[in-house]
Amino acid sequence: MKIIVLLLALFVAFGFAVKQAAENVKEIAIQQEIEQLDAYPNLLPVVEVVAHS
Repeated sequence: MKIIVLLLALFVAFGFAVKQAAENVKEIAIQQEIEQLDAYPNLLPVVEVVAHS
Protein backbone atom coordinates (compact mmCIF):
# COMPACT_ATOMS: atom_id res chain seq x y z
CA MET A 1 0.00 0.00 0.00
CA LYS A 2 2.85 2.39 0.79
CA ILE A 3 4.34 1.77 -2.65
CA ILE A 4 1.07 2.72 -4.34
CA VAL A 5 0.88 5.97 -2.37
CA LEU A 6 4.52 6.70 -3.18
CA LEU A 7 3.97 6.07 -6.89
CA LEU A 8 0.87 8.25 -6.86
CA ALA A 9 2.83 11.05 -5.18
CA LEU A 10 5.60 10.70 -7.77
CA PHE A 11 3.10 10.90 -10.64
CA VAL A 12 1.49 14.00 -9.15
CA ALA A 13 4.89 15.65 -8.65
CA PHE A 14 5.95 14.77 -12.20
CA GLY A 15 2.69 16.15 -13.60
CA PHE A 16 3.16 19.39 -11.68
CA ALA A 17 6.74 19.71 -12.96
CA VAL A 18 5.61 19.18 -16.56
CA LYS A 19 2.83 21.75 -16.13
CA GLN A 20 5.27 24.32 -14.74
CA ALA A 21 7.73 23.67 -17.58
CA ALA A 22 4.97 24.15 -20.17
CA GLU A 23 3.93 27.44 -18.57
CA ASN A 24 7.55 28.62 -18.54
CA VAL A 25 7.94 27.77 -22.23
CA LYS A 26 4.79 29.75 -23.03
CA GLU A 27 6.03 32.76 -21.07
CA ILE A 28 9.42 32.65 -22.80
CA ALA A 29 7.75 32.43 -26.21
CA ILE A 30 5.56 35.44 -25.42
CA GLN A 31 8.57 37.45 -24.20
CA GLN A 32 10.53 36.61 -27.36
CA GLU A 33 7.60 37.64 -29.56
CA ILE A 34 7.30 40.95 -27.71
CA GLU A 35 11.03 41.58 -28.13
CA GLN A 36 10.75 40.92 -31.87
CA LEU A 37 7.77 43.26 -32.20
CA ASP A 38 9.60 46.01 -30.32
CA ALA A 39 12.22 46.03 -33.09
CA TYR A 40 9.63 47.10 -35.70
CA PRO A 41 8.84 50.78 -36.13
CA ASN A 42 5.34 52.04 -35.48
CA LEU A 43 3.58 51.38 -38.79
CA LEU A 44 0.22 52.78 -37.76
CA PRO A 45 -0.86 55.94 -39.56
CA VAL A 46 -1.06 59.13 -37.54
CA VAL A 47 -4.65 60.34 -37.40
CA GLU A 48 -5.56 63.80 -36.21
CA VAL A 49 -9.11 64.37 -35.07
CA VAL A 50 -10.25 67.92 -35.73
CA ALA A 51 -13.60 69.14 -34.45
CA HIS A 52 -15.44 71.64 -36.62
CA SER A 53 -17.10 74.46 -34.74
